[in-house]
Amino acid sequence: MSEIWFRTGEATVLAAEGQYTDAMPEVLIGSTRGPVGQAFASMMGQVQGHTRMFVVRDLNQLVRPATMMTTKATIHTAEYVELLGGVVQAATGDAIVDCIIEGILPKEGLDELCMIIMIWLDPRCADHDDLDQKDLYRTNYEATKLAIARALKGEPTVEELIANRKTVKHYALEDVIEY
Repeated sequence: MSEIWFRTGEATVLAAEGQYTDAMPEVLIGSTRGPVGQAFASMMGQVQGHTRMFVVRDLNQLVRPATMMTTKATIHTAEYVELLGGVVQAATGDAIVDCIIEGILPKEGLDELCMIIMIWLDPRCADHDDLDQKDLYRTNYEATKLAIARALKGEPTVEELIANRKTVKHYALEDVIEY
């Protein structure tokens, strides 16, 4: 049985200038026999506007551990779905496989683990005339690898959060709160 019971991680990788391709995945990793497995199984149905799908690298290439991805933004267009189920899904799948290759995810016991990844795909990118799909791939690939690594390392640590409490603030609060 997997020793990974319930781990969370997130990461942000910013887009190239002029793009809407920021990636901000949030990852939940755990045993198929625990709360993560139960949450994973309960995601098998669809919710309008928030498509759920297995992560595949390409046709007939379901990644291990089994991973479900869903959106943080409501889907409104077919173009958005194409980006999500195309470039973003491929980047996410490649990142997961590379996490196995690089030893970030343990190769042993992968079938006892599952992951849920919530994907941020900016709704503006689907209508962006000059969308750089390579940048969309890059940001999602890098952010997914980083989020998985952080989940398994338990980062940031409580000590790190306490140490940077007065120096790190949410970008939306830059002009709102003085530290």
